[in-house]
Amino acid sequence: MIELQTELEGKRTYYRNMAKHSKKLGYCLGGCWDYHKGCLDGLLWREAGESIYLRMPFKVLKGELDRPDAYIQFETPYVIKHVVNTGLDKNANALGAASGFSQFQEPLDQDGLIRDKNEWEDLGEQTISRIMEHVSFA
Repeated sequence: MIELQTELEGKRTYYRNMAKHSKKLGYCLGGCWDYHKGCLDGLLWREAGESIYLRMPFKVLKGELDRPDAYIQFETPYVIKHVVNTGLDKNANALGAASGFSQFQEPLDQDGLIRDKNEWEDLGEQTISRIMEHVSFA
């Protein structure tokens, strides 16, 4: 994991505002959200089961995340690498695994080693800058 030092940390806005603009750049609400916190995730790179993501975590200050008027504040964004098993899952049922429907395999490494950290740090910071150009913060 590479923590990024950007101007996004501490910024506040409404969820609908951030989601609208970040979606245009391929970022969406990550699966780890609940009503009081969440993150916007986007893929920076993928090859042969390895993926590098930019994650922008935030907390909900007012309202609940399932509503577009939730007022959010961003925390420290970071780059993370996931390494997944691209083979068949031996524990999955045969029909699901053979047909490609077995999407719930455990990752081999949820926080894999990231080589060329400076490159990914720069790309993450550039991406956040592009998103911030289109979002109004309160």
